Order: sequence, then structure tokens, then C-alpha cells
Amino acid sequence: MPKSAKKRKEKAADFSKTKLKLGKGKQLASNAIDTSFKARSIALPSQSITVDKDADAPTTKRRLTFDDLTAHLKHYSPGTRKDAIAGLRELLDAHPTVLDSCLTTLINATVRLVGDEDAAVRKSLLEFFVWLFPRISIEDLVPHATALLLFTTSAQTHIFPEIRVDAIRFLNLYLEYIPAAVVVGWNQSGSENGSRVLEGYLGILSAGTKFGETDGPMKATSTASVVLTSSSKLVVLQSLSTFLGHAVSSPARASSDRSDMRPVLSIDTWYLSSWFKTREAYAVFDRLLQSRQTEKAFPHRPWQKEVDLENDGDAPCHYPLLGPPGCKWTLEQLSEIVDTTDDSESGGGSTSFVRHLARTLHSTLVSTFLDCAPSVFSPNGNVDETQAKLIVAGAEITRHLYGAILRSEQDSDRRSTACADLKSILGYMAPYFPFKLSGAREIKAEQIFQALNLIFCELTSLLVLTSESAPHRRGKQATQGVSKDSLHLQTERVSEHVVHLLKGESFSTSQLGRPLTPATYTALFPTIWALINNANPNLRSASSEVLRATIEHASKVSSKSVLKQSTIEFVARVVLLDTEPQFNGHLNVDSETAQSVTEWINHLPRCLWELGSTNLAATEIILRFLIALCQRRSRLPNPQTAWLLRPQIVPYFSITHATRGQMLGPYAKLPVGSAVRRLALDLIALIGDDPSLSSAVHAAVLGTEEELYWRNIHSEF
Repeated sequence: MPKSAKKRKEKAADFSKTKLKLGKGKQLASNAIDTSFKARSIALPSQSITVDKDADAPTTKRRLTFDDLTAHLKHYSPGTRKDAIAGLRELLDAHPTVLDSCLTTLINATVRLVGDEDAAVRKSLLEFFVWLFPRISIEDLVPHATALLLFTTSAQTHIFPEIRVDAIRFLNLYLEYIPAAVVVGWNQSGSENGSRVLEGYLGILSAGTKFGETDGPMKATSTASVVLTSSSKLVVLQSLSTFLGHAVSSPARASSDRSDMRPVLSIDTWYLSSWFKTREAYAVFDRLLQSRQTEKAFPHRPWQKEVDLENDGDAPCHYPLLGPPGCKWTLEQLSEIVDTTDDSESGGGSTSFVRHLARTLHSTLVSTFLDCAPSVFSPNGNVDETQAKLIVAGAEITRHLYGAILRSEQDSDRRSTACADLKSILGYMAPYFPFKLSGAREIKAEQIFQALNLIFCELTSLLVLTSESAPHRRGKQATQGVSKDSLHLQTERVSEHVVHLLKGESFSTSQLGRPLTPATYTALFPTIWALINNANPNLRSASSEVLRATIEHASKVSSKSVLKQSTIEFVARVVLLDTEPQFNGHLNVDSETAQSVTEWINHLPRCLWELGSTNLAATEIILRFLIALCQRRSRLPNPQTAWLLRPQIVPYFSITHATRGQMLGPYAKLPVGSAVRRLALDLIALIGDDPSLSSAVHAAVLGTEEELYWRNIHSEF
């Protein structure tokens, strides 16, 4: 059937050109959009010449004030927001006084960009905060912690993983300046800052954080599975390690404002606390050798042999030995001293919560190590730095969690469960220990492996200390026998590694050993203590070897070395432990070790001479140790060691030169009126009367404030 004329006409119309009639223009298409508009006025507030601006207000090079820049932070364009952040830095750098008056407005305006969807804006904001926070006092920054953490924890749960990772970078900055505000309430359910931060960490790791009952199953916080790259996962694990380090640390170690109670110059002896019968006995021993250089100065009074007991108004307290020569204690000072025993080893978190958290992260820690180990410990010697740092971050998290659990958990069943989990983690790491380079020497890789070796040693020592201090149940003898064998092998290898470190040796024949750094040496203390305080008869020879290596290392370290003070205090505490009646540990000491102790004590007078007045804290520790050694009976050194110190300590006070005559020793260089000078006189009074020594001391104190004090105690003792 032929098509109709109408359809043929319509088909032909698509390809025909319409002829224009005279006087008419081109017709608009049927789908044309009318873009014309009419307006009575156009408002441009930022460019209007009618707005009155304060001519004295600080501006940037683009003539933008602080209010203009904060308004631009809300602009729809990412470039404008980024430029506004740069303008704020320019303005505050040129006019620092603006920061004091506009801090609250600045924080509230900029913190909203933590979760900005543009990566360049977030990077600019992080750089701005890195520049800004050092210019703000901590007291002024803490009140804004709630606002900072509100938007940052919100960004931790953002739908885009890259925003979550950048939120972790902001948390790293907060942990550096206001860690207490970040971790507060981390082990409590609710809307506390620490709880929300921890949920964000575990949410991005797909680990979950919420629990059912006290011992119930764990519930995931999100059904979304986030696959992180190695670099992003490293950022999360390192930040989580820092967070847990602040969260589980004990108050005594976390607070730095109590410098009068635990000076920063003294080493931390937490690993000794469980080996004393009472907490009070440990607190007294812990304070025995602590330097008082950072303590508050107490009022001094002249020493008197007798006190008028009837005069109760200004009656001084006299301590001719091991204390100030005379002082009137106030109630505040007494309360501060009594408060030294207020220490919680479990830190700020309850053990049950930490135990649940460790169980939650156990699979993540194991999988991280197993995924990274092949590329880190490959035989070809090529080390992937990112993968190696991932292993170290996981090991640090393990140390924080299981250290807090095993140091504070009292229930044997729960402690054995935590020990089993820790043993399983160390079981995966043990075949690679000691971690070392198999190829060319790389400084960064060596530092990473050294940190990993130290963590492995500390975790192994933690298991040894736990197994020694807690009795095992009979129902698990077979299982514990297998674990003890594996732990025994690990302990032997750790002992060998510690001896190599103390002797400055290297496990590789092609590389030279490096001297220990202060951080490395202090990190070895728990491991050394676990090895020398081991009751296992099969490890007795290894324990004695570690103790001898520690003492020999302490003797060889130069008096000018930064390690000298730590070596003196650690070895001195080990020697004095034998004299503590409240100590219930066991030190493996043989005749060869006792001889090493005697030689170490004999080198202390030379240290006093070489130290002079350069390190008063180390000088004070030596004097306090020698005084305590004279007052107590120790089986480690030779019984006559203290008395043989008399001729060696004479040059410390004065010497007789062949041509110059009598010359004062380093004692004269000590600060006048300091407690160190009186401690030295107390030591001489305890050592005994010797003509040459007494003459040297008389010459050193002649005409000084200590002259009367020396005469009194010399005539008394």
C-alpha cells in the first residue's frame, strides 16, 4: 500500500531548506533556551565600593581581612578554600596578635574542612595546623579539643577511604600536642573522645570495637570492607600504636608535671614492682637512687647534734645522712612525698577492655606480619621499607596491649589466655629472629630491624616474667610443657642477642657492630631483668652471662657518654636488690659475676673524678649507691670493697702535687650549698676514719658552708 501524500511531505520536509520571506530574520530552533535576564541591581559584596572597611584591619597582599578569609573557607570552589587557608597563614604570620583575639573563630572555621572532599584542601589544612599548633600554648589549645575531635572523628567514618586516612593524620597531630584530650574515655562506652577515636581506628581496619557482654562476642561497627594500600595502612597502624601508647601508659610515666616525684633524669623500674612483697617497699626502693636535681629546694638549717624537744615551734628535722641537713617540712611537701606510692601499672584502661581489644586486633596483627614478612625478610636482601614499618607498627601495638594485660591481670585463667595469644604472635616472628639484613648495609633498614629486635626481646621477657611470677594450673601441664620448650628456646636466643648488643658485636661477619643509643639501652632493661631474674635451672648459665655482660658494659662506658648515668643506676639497683628484705626474686650470681661487681664498684671513684660538675645527677646516684652499700650487707661485691674505696676517693677532694703543692679536686667545683656536696661528706663519714682522706676533705671544705657540717658528722661518726 503506497504511502500517503502527507507522510511523503513530512519526510521531504526534513531535507528541504525553508525559504526566508523578505523582512523576517532567522527563526530560533524549537529547543533553544532563553538566557536573557533582567535585574534592577547586581550585588557584589566583596567588590562593592560602597562597603566601609576598617583601614587599620590587618590584610593580606590581596587586601583580604581575617573576616574575608573565614568567609572564603565556605566557598563552593576548592581553589578558593585552599587559597583562604594560605591567606590565613600569611595574615597570622605577618600579624601574630590576630591569633590571640580570633583563636576561637579560627579553630571553628578551619576545623570544618577536616572532612573536605578535595584532597588539596585537606593537605593544605594539615600543613596549616602543623604550622599553627606550635604557636598556641597547650592551655589555650585544650579547650578547643572537643571541636577538633568532633569533626575529625566524623571524618574517620566518612564514606571515602582517603578522607578517613587523612583524618588519621590530623589525629597524629593532636596526639603530639593534646594526647590526654584524645585518649580520655577510650575504654568507656559512650560519646567520649577516646571511645569515638578508637572506634574510628578499628572501623577503618575492619576490626570492630563494640562488644556484647563482658566476655561476649565482638560486633562489627560497619559492614563496609575497606581495602587499604600499604602506605595508608601504615599511617593507621602507626597512629593506633601512638594512641595506645598514651592510653595504656601509667599515670606516673605519662605525666611530666610531677617532676618532683619522679625526675626525668631517673630510669623507669616498672619491671621490678611485681617482685616486692608490698607496693610501699617497691616505692621506697624505687626512690632510693633517684636523683633529686629536679626536686623543689627545701629550706636548709644548720646541723645540730641535739634538738630541744620542748621547743615545738621551729624544731628542725635533722638527717645527717641520706637527707637534707635540716629542714622544716610543710604539710604540702609531706603529702607529695607520701603520694609516691599512688601508681597504677595498668594505666588508664581496665584490663578487661584491653583484653577484649587485644583479642579483636589479634587476627589483624597476625595477618599484617604474615603478609609483610616475605618481602621484608627475603633472601635477596631487598627490604621493602613500608612493609618493614608495618611489621614494627604491629609489634608496637602488641607490646602496648599485652604489656598492659600481663602487668596488671591477676586472674590466672585470663592471664594464660593472653599469654597464649602472645605466644602465637611471637611464634610467627621467632623463625626470623634475630632480624638482620642479609644484603648491603642500609641505615634505615638497620634501625627498623633493631627496633623490631628490641620489641621481640621485650615481649619474650614479658612472657618469662609472667611465667615466673604466676603459678600454673596442674590441668594444663602437657600444654604448658610444650610452650615452655618453645619459650626456653626463644629465651636462649634472646640472651645471645642481648649479649651481642652489650658487647657491640654484630650477627653478620661483614658488618661491624654499632654502639648502643640511650633509647636502645633503656629499652633493654626489662629484657635484661627477665633474663637475670630467671629461676629456670636450664637458663642459669645464660642468665649469668647476661649479667656479666651488663656489668662489663657498664664498666667500659666512658664517663662522658650519655649512657653512663643509666648504666650506673641500673647496675646499682641490681646490686642493692640483694640487700632488700622485701625482695622475693632470684638473681643468678656466681663467683665470676661477683668479681665483675667488685671491679665495677672500684671504678666508681674514677667516674666521680671524671664527671666533676658536668653531670650532677650521675654524681648523686653514685654517692647514694655507695652510701647505701656501706649501710647494707650485700653478697655480690667483696665485703672489703667499701673500705678499699678510701684511698681511691682521696683525689676527689684534694691532691698534693710535687711542684704546685696541695690542689683541690673536682669536689670544689660542685655548686656551693648543693645536696651533692653534703652527700659526699656523708659517704666519707661512713667509709671510716683515714688520715689522708680526712686531711683531703678538711682542705676541700675549709672556708665553705659545709665546713661546720663536716666537723659535726666527722666527730660523731
